Amino acid sequence: MGPCEFMVVEFPGRQFNGALAPELAKITNAGTIRVIDLVFVQKDADGNVTATELSDLPEAQRALFDEVDAEIDDLFNEEDIAIEAAKLEPNSASVMVVFEHVWAIGLRDAIVASGGRVIDDQLVPAPIVEAALEAARAAVG
Repeated sequence: MGPCEFMVVEFPGRQFNGALAPELAKITNAGTIRVIDLVFVQKDADGNVTATELSDLPEAQRALFDEVDAEIDDLFNEEDIAIEAAKLEPNSASVMVVFEHVWAIGLRDAIVASGGRVIDDQLVPAPIVEAALEAARAAVG
């Protein structure tokens, strides 16, 4: 298995429109990632939380994800959902997803075959990298 990532995407006003599904389908079918678990969370205006597995969505919503190559393994438990739901604004929704970086399997194999080992691995959000690059450019003049 390649490295895995956990991501939560919030949709203010609970305005999940399904536009995420075609992009997930594109990158899973290309072998870039593999979705391991995916849960939809909603928080109403009073702070009440509901979580729904992909398989439990109404047919019309579930159909949006028919082309996504996924192995839904029920990794998220109630505690995971509660922790992430606490971060949501009232009257919002989120998608919690765990996915494997399938593209990295060959790189991992090459590292191992060359006798190497990864001693640190961190995901750096793009805005942080962009800010650092801008600061470096400004310092150079």
